[in-house]
This record gives sequence, structure tokens and C-alpha cells, in this order.
Amino acid sequence: MSEFIWVGLPYIAFTFLVIGSIVRYTVSERTWTTKSSEFLEKKQLKIAGPLFHGALFFVFLGHVGGVLVPQEVMEFFGVSEHQYHAMALYIGGLAGIALVVGFFLLMRRRFFSRYMKVNTSTMDVWLFLFLGLTICTGFAATMLNADGAFNYREYIGPWFRSLLYWHPQPALMEHIPVIFKVHMLSWMIVCIIFPFTRLVHCLSIPFNYLRRSPVVYRKR
Repeated sequence: MSEFIWVGLPYIAFTFLVIGSIVRYTVSERTWTTKSSEFLEKKQLKIAGPLFHGALFFVFLGHVGGVLVPQEVMEFFGVSEHQYHAMALYIGGLAGIALVVGFFLLMRRRFFSRYMKVNTSTMDVWLFLFLGLTICTGFAATMLNADGAFNYREYIGPWFRSLLYWHPQPALMEHIPVIFKVHMLSWMIVCIIFPFTRLVHCLSIPFNYLRRSPVVYRKR
């Protein structure tokens, strides 16, 4: 069971993320959209949208540095484990707070606005559920590990990189704290459902906006 969770399931998640996204874009390109709801509710989105996406950007960078970059590389450049943990705790903690707040503001907008509820699908509900679980468990793991007792760069980082090297090491994940395990499982589920949700819009870079003619809006 352990090998399925820490070897089979990650590869299944990666397969759904990559192949599923390609199939959706190829077969059903017209559904490749965020399904913008700004015209339904704009006031809350002005705050929640930038807060969530800005915080997500910094959290993503933190994950790249903490998981993809080996600890030895950081130490080579003079960043000790204590220094790294302090930066991850304070900078990552602030970004995590902003991400959690932004997410709950978006969730309130999505499920408590009369007009938004009509525009909410069953897949949106599942997306918010597992995305929220991923965000909350990640933030909780950071806060509960404030003393640095668990060094995830010695276990989770090497495990994740071993998957990319096609030489998985599931034994690294056997004795990590439960909150980290839940966080790992939740992001894998998000990857699996990703191609079927509005999240696909994050894979699109609107280069056409840079060269298209401006759209002129006139008041009646």
C-alpha cells in the first residue's frame, strides 16, 4: 500500500495533469477557460483575486526552493539549515496567511453570493474542497513545525526528486508527520482533477493580448 501511495499515485497524478490537460485542450479547446465570473460579482473579487494569486506565486517559489533545490546546494551558497528554516517560517508564513485568507474570501464569494452559486458546478465544489485541503494542510504543517523539529528537505524533497529521476524512494515518506502526508495526498488529488476544472487557465499565457488591437468600450 505504501508503494502505491508514494510511487504509483504520484505518477498517476502527473499523468492526469499532463496527458489530461493535453487531451482537453486538443479535444475541447472551447472549454479551456477560467469561466470568468467577474460580471456576476466584482467587488469581492477585486480584493480576493489579487491576494490569492499573489500569495500563491510566492508559495510556489518557496516550494520550488524547498523541494526541488537540494539542501546541499543551499549550504554550498552559505545558507544554513537554521537560516533557511527562519526564512521559510517567516516569509512562507506570511505568504501562507495571505493565501489562506485569499482562498477563504474566494470561497465565500463562490458559495455565498446569490449570483455566483448559480454559476458553480459540482466540479467547482470538488476543486474548492481539495484545493482548500491542500492549502490548509500546507499552512498547518508550516506552523506546527515552527520549531524545525522535522526537516522536510531531508525526506520530502529527496522523495519528490526521486520521482523525477525515475528512481522512486517511498521509504523516505514512511515516517514523516501525518499533516505532511495529508498535504502530499491532497495535492496529488488536485493534480488528478486539474484537467477537468477551471484551473487549466493557469497553463495559458495570454501573449496575444500584447499584440491585439485595443478593445474600446463606450458608455451608453
